[in-house]
Amino acid sequence: MIIRPVNGKSPQIPSDCFIAENATIVGEVEMGAECSVWFNAVIRGDVHFIKIGDKVNIQDGAVIHATYQTSPTTIGNNVSIGHNAIVHGCTIEDNVLIGMGSIVMDDCVIESNSIIAAGAVVTKNTRVEAGSIYAGVPAKKVRDISEELICGEINRIANNYVKYSSWFK
Repeated sequence: MIIRPVNGKSPQIPSDCFIAENATIVGEVEMGAECSVWFNAVIRGDVHFIKIGDKVNIQDGAVIHATYQTSPTTIGNNVSIGHNAIVHGCTIEDNVLIGMGSIVMDDCVIESNSIIAAGAVVTKNTRVEAGSIYAGVPAKKVRDISEELICGEINRIANNYVKYSSWFK
Protein backbone atom coordinates (compact mmCIF):
# COMPACT_ATOMS: atom_id res chain seq x y z
CA MET A 1 0.00 0.00 0.00
CA ILE A 2 1.06 3.56 -0.57
CA ILE A 3 0.25 5.84 2.35
CA ARG A 4 2.16 9.09 2.23
CA PRO A 5 2.03 12.75 3.16
CA VAL A 6 1.64 15.54 0.63
CA ASN A 7 2.56 19.13 1.49
CA GLY A 8 3.02 18.17 5.13
CA LYS A 9 -0.45 16.59 5.48
CA SER A 10 -0.66 12.87 6.22
CA PRO A 11 -3.57 10.43 6.02
CA GLN A 12 -5.24 9.67 9.38
CA ILE A 13 -6.30 6.02 9.38
CA PRO A 14 -7.62 4.20 12.48
CA SER A 15 -6.00 0.85 13.26
CA ASP A 16 -9.28 -1.06 12.77
CA CYS A 17 -9.44 -0.14 9.05
CA PHE A 18 -8.41 -2.54 6.31
CA ILE A 19 -6.21 -1.09 3.56
CA ALA A 20 -5.35 -3.44 0.67
CA GLU A 21 -1.70 -3.90 -0.20
CA ASN A 22 -1.96 -1.99 -3.47
CA ALA A 23 -4.36 0.78 -2.39
CA THR A 24 -3.09 4.36 -2.43
CA ILE A 25 -3.99 6.97 0.20
CA VAL A 26 -2.15 10.28 0.12
CA GLY A 27 -2.39 13.75 1.64
CA GLU A 28 -5.14 15.23 3.78
CA VAL A 29 -7.35 12.17 4.23
CA GLU A 30 -9.19 11.45 7.49
CA MET A 31 -10.93 8.09 7.85
CA GLY A 32 -13.37 6.89 10.50
CA ALA A 33 -13.61 3.50 12.20
CA GLU A 34 -14.16 0.15 10.47
CA CYS A 35 -13.45 1.43 6.96
CA SER A 36 -11.99 -0.63 4.15
CA VAL A 37 -10.07 0.47 1.07
CA TRP A 38 -9.80 -2.32 -1.48
CA PHE A 39 -7.38 -3.35 -4.20
CA ASN A 40 -6.24 -0.62 -6.60
CA ALA A 41 -8.44 2.03 -4.95
CA VAL A 42 -7.00 5.55 -4.79
CA ILE A 43 -7.84 8.26 -2.24
CA ARG A 44 -5.93 11.37 -3.21
CA GLY A 45 -6.12 14.21 -0.69
CA ASP A 46 -3.47 16.31 -2.40
CA VAL A 47 -5.47 19.31 -3.66
CA HIS A 48 -8.14 19.50 -0.93
CA PHE A 49 -9.22 17.49 2.11
CA ILE A 50 -11.10 14.20 2.02
CA LYS A 51 -13.10 13.26 5.12
CA ILE A 52 -14.53 9.75 5.38
CA GLY A 53 -16.92 8.61 8.13
CA ASP A 54 -17.27 5.26 9.90
CA LYS A 55 -17.96 1.93 8.20
CA VAL A 56 -17.21 3.15 4.67
CA ASN A 57 -16.00 0.70 2.04
CA ILE A 58 -14.16 1.95 -1.02
CA GLN A 59 -14.12 -0.98 -3.39
CA ASP A 60 -11.58 -2.13 -5.95
CA GLY A 61 -10.44 0.48 -8.45
CA ALA A 62 -12.51 3.34 -7.03
CA VAL A 63 -11.04 6.85 -7.11
CA ILE A 64 -11.77 9.49 -4.48
CA HIS A 65 -10.41 12.96 -5.27
CA ALA A 66 -11.29 16.65 -4.88
CA THR A 67 -10.89 19.93 -6.76
CA TYR A 68 -8.06 22.30 -5.93
CA GLN A 69 -9.07 24.85 -3.30
CA THR A 70 -12.77 24.74 -4.18
CA SER A 71 -14.40 21.34 -3.68
CA PRO A 72 -13.35 18.94 -0.90
CA THR A 73 -14.87 15.47 -0.64
CA THR A 74 -16.88 14.46 2.41
CA ILE A 75 -18.28 10.95 2.83
CA GLY A 76 -20.63 10.12 5.71
CA ASN A 77 -21.11 6.91 7.70
CA ASN A 78 -22.22 3.51 6.38
CA VAL A 79 -21.38 4.30 2.74
CA SER A 80 -20.41 1.80 0.04
CA ILE A 81 -18.52 3.05 -3.00
CA GLY A 82 -18.67 0.39 -5.70
CA HIS A 83 -15.91 -1.02 -7.88
CA ASN A 84 -14.39 1.53 -10.28
CA ALA A 85 -16.61 4.39 -9.11
CA ILE A 86 -15.31 7.97 -9.15
CA VAL A 87 -16.27 10.31 -6.30
CA HIS A 88 -14.93 13.81 -6.95
CA GLY A 89 -15.25 17.00 -4.92
CA CYS A 90 -18.69 16.23 -3.52
CA THR A 91 -20.62 15.43 -0.35
CA ILE A 92 -22.07 11.99 0.28
CA GLU A 93 -24.23 11.80 3.40
CA ASP A 94 -24.91 8.71 5.58
CA ASN A 95 -26.29 5.37 4.39
CA VAL A 96 -25.58 5.72 0.68
CA LEU A 97 -24.67 3.19 -2.00
CA ILE A 98 -22.62 4.51 -4.93
CA GLY A 99 -22.94 1.85 -7.63
CA MET A 100 -20.15 0.21 -9.61
CA GLY A 101 -18.65 2.37 -12.33
CA SER A 102 -20.70 5.43 -11.44
CA ILE A 103 -19.33 8.98 -11.34
CA VAL A 104 -20.29 11.67 -8.82
CA MET A 105 -18.93 15.05 -9.90
CA ASP A 106 -17.96 18.29 -8.15
CA ASP A 107 -20.31 20.07 -5.76
CA CYS A 108 -22.93 17.33 -5.80
CA VAL A 109 -24.73 16.39 -2.60
CA ILE A 110 -25.99 12.84 -2.25
CA GLU A 111 -28.41 12.96 0.67
CA SER A 112 -28.88 10.09 3.14
CA ASN A 113 -30.53 6.78 2.32
CA SER A 114 -29.95 7.07 -1.43
CA ILE A 115 -28.63 4.83 -4.17
CA ILE A 116 -26.67 5.92 -7.23
CA ALA A 117 -27.12 3.13 -9.77
CA ALA A 118 -24.21 1.36 -11.42
CA GLY A 119 -22.87 3.37 -14.36
CA ALA A 120 -24.76 6.55 -13.48
CA VAL A 121 -23.15 9.95 -14.01
CA VAL A 122 -24.23 12.52 -11.43
CA THR A 123 -23.32 15.84 -13.04
CA LYS A 124 -21.85 18.90 -11.30
CA ASN A 125 -24.05 20.64 -8.70
CA THR A 126 -26.72 17.91 -8.64
CA ARG A 127 -28.53 17.42 -5.33
CA VAL A 128 -29.86 13.87 -4.90
CA GLU A 129 -32.76 14.05 -2.48
CA ALA A 130 -32.80 11.76 0.55
CA GLY A 131 -34.40 8.37 0.01
CA SER A 132 -34.13 8.27 -3.78
CA ILE A 133 -32.52 6.21 -6.51
CA TYR A 134 -30.77 7.99 -9.37
CA ALA A 135 -29.72 6.26 -12.59
CA GLY A 136 -28.61 7.05 -16.12
CA VAL A 137 -26.36 9.50 -17.96
CA PRO A 138 -26.90 12.15 -16.83
CA ALA A 139 -28.36 10.65 -13.64
CA LYS A 140 -32.01 11.41 -12.92
CA LYS A 141 -34.34 10.27 -10.17
CA VAL A 142 -35.98 6.97 -11.11
CA ARG A 143 -37.90 6.31 -7.90
CA ASP A 144 -38.05 6.58 -4.14
CA ILE A 145 -36.12 4.02 -2.16
CA SER A 146 -37.97 1.38 -0.15
CA GLU A 147 -37.21 0.36 3.42
CA GLU A 148 -36.35 -3.08 1.99
CA LEU A 149 -33.61 -1.55 -0.19
CA ILE A 150 -32.20 0.43 2.72
CA CYS A 151 -31.91 -2.75 4.81
CA GLY A 152 -31.38 -5.23 1.97
CA GLU A 153 -28.79 -3.30 -0.02
CA ILE A 154 -27.30 -0.24 1.70
CA ASN A 155 -26.93 -1.74 5.18
CA ARG A 156 -26.24 -5.29 3.97
CA ILE A 157 -23.34 -4.23 1.74
CA ALA A 158 -21.78 -1.94 4.36
CA ASN A 159 -22.00 -4.68 6.99
CA ASN A 160 -20.68 -7.34 4.60
CA TYR A 161 -17.61 -5.26 3.81
CA VAL A 162 -16.75 -5.03 7.51
CA LYS A 163 -16.94 -8.83 7.55
CA TYR A 164 -14.94 -9.23 4.31
CA SER A 165 -12.18 -6.97 5.59
CA SER A 166 -11.81 -9.19 8.68
CA TRP A 167 -10.78 -12.05 6.36
CA PHE A 168 -7.71 -10.05 5.29
CA LYS A 169 -6.52 -8.82 8.68
